[in-house]
Order: sequence, then C-alpha cells, then structure tokens
Amino acid sequence: MRGKEMTRGKFITFEGCEGCGKSTQLRLLSEYLDKKGIDYILTREPGGSEIAEQIRRIILDGKNADMSDECEALLYAAAREQHLKDRVIPALNSGELVICDRYVDSSLAYQGTARGLGEKFIEMINYHAIHDYSPDLTVFLNLPPDKAFSRKHGADENDRMEQQGLDFHMKVYKGYLALAEKYPRISPVDCSGTKTETNAKIIALLESKGII
Repeated sequence: MRGKEMTRGKFITFEGCEGCGKSTQLRLLSEYLDKKGIDYILTREPGGSEIAEQIRRIILDGKNADMSDECEALLYAAAREQHLKDRVIPALNSGELVICDRYVDSSLAYQGTARGLGEKFIEMINYHAIHDYSPDLTVFLNLPPDKAFSRKHGADENDRMEQQGLDFHMKVYKGYLALAEKYPRISPVDCSGTKTETNAKIIALLESKGII
C-alpha cells in the first residue's frame, strides 16, 4: 500500500560451540514452524548465498591450515557482508522471520576471544552487520565443548575449525559466556538433556520473546 511502511522482520541467530547440536535443533525448530504454518527463512554463516558459500569452502577447508588469524576473521566478515546483501536484508525488509545458524557472535567468540584478535578488531571489520543488523534474539546452545565432542564422537577431520583442539574450543566457550553476560539479546539454553527437551526450551523461549 502506498505510503505504508512494511514492518521489518525479526532476525534470530543460533550460536554455540562445535558439536552442541545446532543443526539438530534448527531442523526440529523448522519442523515445528512448518507444522504451525509459520513462515520463515533458514540460512547459515559462513554461507547462505552463492558467493558466501564459496568463501565458506575456503575457510573450512582442512588443507588451509596455514591461514592467518586475521585472514580468517576477514573472510568471515566478507562472507557475512555478502550474505546480508544477498539473503538477510531483503528478507527482513520484506517483513520475514530470518533464522540464521551463526552470525557475528561466532566471530567475537572464535576470532576475537579464542584467536586473541580482540573485540574491537572484530567489531571494526563487521561494523555494517553490527550497526544496522543486530539480531533481535540470539539463542546460545550452552554445552561445553568437551561434552559436545563426546556427544558427536570426536571432531570432523575435514573441518579446519573443529580440528583446532580442545583448549581452543574451551576459549571459544568462555568467549560465548562473556558475550551472554554483556548482551541481553543473548539467551543461553541448557542443552545437556535430550534433543526433545532442548527443542521444547527453544520453542518456549521464542514464544516468551514474542518471536512466534
């Protein structure tokens, strides 16, 4: 309708350490939303659009073991910018619910904390995403990496990030905990129980926040 602005859609992100069960929980949430007839877009980072997926393959390729920490962080930021432009921004501007597997908090926890690059550097290279497109809610699947890797029977030998070692992933986990203390939009969800129990907690959280 002429002269009437469309309400911007909600932007929900999911975060957590490797092996915490994000893929499973996003699948279960998708099944729930489909059953309820709730429209949404499910996407991921790095990736989510054609060019961003190409960058993803470079980042995660186990053969790229010599990649510098700064290069890694900049590639994530580049993929994020392209993904925003191609997929997230158009959907939000159309009033759609966007659910994203990882976003800028991953960069803050992995590269900012665990790699030691610092929060200011990550914020600087991700300014556009942070400034204009902060999530309305971030669901943090709270499971320590030692328990997560035990649950998935070890790290994926073809995934460069999973192969960083337990000490690295413990730093990532501590980074997430610090972010959850700092930003009220981040809601930790204890996922030490069954996948069904965790799914119920996530749905209850989304309902309590008025997302669904």
